[in-house]
Amino acid sequence: MRARHPNRWLMTDERQGAGLWRALERLPRGAGVIFRHYRLPDRERRVLFRAVRRVARRRGLVLIVAGGGHLGRADGVHARRGRGLVTWPAHDRREAIAAVRAGAQIVLISPVHVTRSHPNTRALGPLRAAGIAKGLPVTRIALGGMDERRWRRIRALGFDGYAAIDAWSG
Repeated sequence: MRARHPNRWLMTDERQGAGLWRALERLPRGAGVIFRHYRLPDRERRVLFRAVRRVARRRGLVLIVAGGGHLGRADGVHARRGRGLVTWPAHDRREAIAAVRAGAQIVLISPVHVTRSHPNTRALGPLRAAGIAKGLPVTRIALGGMDERRWRRIRALGFDGYAAIDAWSG
């Protein structure tokens, strides 16, 4: 039996601008945030992370940090081994299995649909994405062009939730 983890996730991104704050407020209580903002200089990234962490704590959100550097206390890490909750991206079955072996408790399968953040990447489509997720003993999250409507359509394919940028920022 898989552990219960957030089933709605926000992936932060530099493109969001002020939409980041709107997105954090729109997330349901208990949802998750994967803080990325990789392109920011270290100092600015730390300052932004602390501000996001304050909102996450106030709203009861799970906060995961991606990328290197010490930004401060978080509930876990993305795409690397670490303390707390470990999330990991997977674009094919081989990567999904490697994520589980690396200790991920949550695997984000992407891109399910065409997405603005990776416009030149071919989408997997719901059935191929579900094939990647099938039977994984961890929480399986659909990522890439996802929103509530699309989530309702693919939920029965074996996903436990979805992650998005634009769906929360709009």
